[in-house]
Amino acid sequence: MDQIIRIGIDTSKSVFQLHGVNAAEQPVLRKKLRRKEMVDFFSKCRPTVIGIEACGASHHWARLLTSLGHEVKMIAPQFVKPYVKRGKNDASDAAAICEAMSRPTMRFIPVKSEDEQAALMLINVRERLIRVQTQLVNAIRGHAAEFGLTAAKGVRNVRSLLQRVSEDKTMPAMARDLFATMAGEFERLQGQIKEMDGRLLTWQRNNEVSRRLATIPGVGPIGAALLVMKAPAPELFVTGRDFAAWMGLTPKDHSTGGKVRTGGITRAGDELLRRTLVVGATATLRHVRDGRGKNASPWLTELLKRKSPKLAAVALANKTARIAWKMMITGEAYRRNALPQSAAAIGA
Repeated sequence: MDQIIRIGIDTSKSVFQLHGVNAAEQPVLRKKLRRKEMVDFFSKCRPTVIGIEACGASHHWARLLTSLGHEVKMIAPQFVKPYVKRGKNDASDAAAICEAMSRPTMRFIPVKSEDEQAALMLINVRERLIRVQTQLVNAIRGHAAEFGLTAAKGVRNVRSLLQRVSEDKTMPAMARDLFATMAGEFERLQGQIKEMDGRLLTWQRNNEVSRRLATIPGVGPIGAALLVMKAPAPELFVTGRDFAAWMGLTPKDHSTGGKVRTGGITRAGDELLRRTLVVGATATLRHVRDGRGKNASPWLTELLKRKSPKLAAVALANKTARIAWKMMITGEAYRRNALPQSAAAIGA
């Protein structure tokens, strides 16, 4: 009766709290382990189901415990929080993870391989470089404005601004030297971002699913790579709407008492993936409004007549997410002007 059937682990950098239950759901294991003791303990433990909260290094521990013969289930932190009893500590967190993973309707996160982690690292490094570049460009513009020098929007106009600064003989020598330092940093960042873009495009072209997703209007190579890298296994979602809801592209629900109240989008899921799809949808809508979008769907044309551009962009991003899910599930290629079977029959 004391055989452990399930263990919840609250992970950290050095200390790991374990909570295990038997078939009667009675706690039979409450143990604190140091990092160096984890492998030895679980290598001697009988194969069981282990729950880990998705956080830093969780994929590493999931792969390691799986290699020892255990079944690992990773849970999003927001799904564990409702099961935490009064008073938060490592022991209560481990007990909450153990209880949450026993729920029949609980959703789990697939464990990523080392190659998938490396691809995600490429995305994160590129995103960090872009953030640093944005901060640097804003600093250059702000300092230049103090000396009466301005430039049009866009990163492409920063070089001309720095050139004007270097040629301004009325500016103090110290200021010109500092601008030269920032100019060197700007050029280094430009080279690093270009290198990351090249690596990302190479990865995208070598991935068959990503190549197919890139053919969807408004997705492009970067959006396609993000969909493959960041999205969980598509078969975990029952419908395309569930996939769009995971990205946070569906309205919030505040319904009660039979009254339906919907708000703005939930903004759940991965922010970078959601933002990329919305930006791509915005670019597609700009082409349609300017008359450059050839073969625009009637649905999109009518939507622009009824809704503001921002709402239409989110709606288009939602539809793009559903199309991407269907393509990943079925392995089909994108069909630009395909009609549903019922609509084709009516037209015939």
